Amino acid sequence: MSRSLKKGPYINERLLKKIKALRPGDKTIIKVWDRACTITPEMVGFTIGVHNGKQHLPVLIVENMVGHKLGEFSPTRKFTSHGGKMAKDQAKAAAPAAQARK
Repeated sequence: MSRSLKKGPYINERLLKKIKALRPGDKTIIKVWDRACTITPEMVGFTIGVHNGKQHLPVLIVENMVGHKLGEFSPTRKFTSHGGKMAKDQAKAAAPAAQARK
């Protein structure tokens, strides 16, 4: 369910203060645990370390991200692969091909 239009988007005020204190083009990573915070135009061009539950993943904010949430760009689950005999056979077949390319 989305947030009420009357309230407006959720933006962490402390994060905005930190961003306004930095100079444009500064490569400092700002660590954030607030995945629900909406990305605003003031954040464009800065790198924000968004916590995924284990570590902070650096996310460079670009114009296309405005209006989205910070958590959308920091996945919380790591996909390994689907198992089974067929997957093992495909992995064996792909290994010599990868060796040949090197």
